[in-house]
Amino acid sequence: MVANDRREFQRLRLAKPILALLDGQNALILDIGISGAFVEHYGQSREGDRFMLLFKWKGSDVEFVCEAAHTMVIRKTGSADVSHSGLRFVQPVGDAEKLLNDMVATFVGKVLAAQKANAGAIEPSSSVALVDLGGARRARTRAFLTYRLRGGVWSREMTESSSQPKEGFTVAAYEDDEELESLCQAYEAADEEGRRLIQLVAALSARTVKKT
Repeated sequence: MVANDRREFQRLRLAKPILALLDGQNALILDIGISGAFVEHYGQSREGDRFMLLFKWKGSDVEFVCEAAHTMVIRKTGSADVSHSGLRFVQPVGDAEKLLNDMVATFVGKVLAAQKANAGAIEPSSSVALVDLGGARRARTRAFLTYRLRGGVWSREMTESSSQPKEGFTVAAYEDDEELESLCQAYEAADEEGRRLIQLVAALSARTVKKT
């Protein structure tokens, strides 16, 4: 997968692939995020092709209608082609979106917890709690907060866009100020991969904002 594809979808690189079915055929999910997945599968696909992707989380089916954004054949096995495809999630089936958010938050929490913060620093794993905060205010919140880090100084801006900045993160506007301060400290202490994962958690928060 090309670097731009990874940045666009903010995916979590899985240490162990997830077994899945792509249009009923065995497949492996190599990366996954809230907007899409990077999948190894049999056969060839073209940009724009649509598939049904099915996998399990905590015993429940997670199923999405997906669209191929990027694909390439990586090898041949006998008479079959094996491809790597970047898939966009187009439509969730049932509770798929809720289950996916829970899975991504859980995986990110484990990865960040494994990254030891410097002595006295806030552990980045605390940021995963963001997706559980502010429930009482979610129904009336339709805005976002973008935090940008420039030259070691944070700026904060209310915005109508959920896009993640190059340096910093965007969350739902209802999040608690103390939690956001901790998240800023976690972001400063994290390495490049840790910062990318914090942005993924922030994107989970932004995803809860109701659209008008």
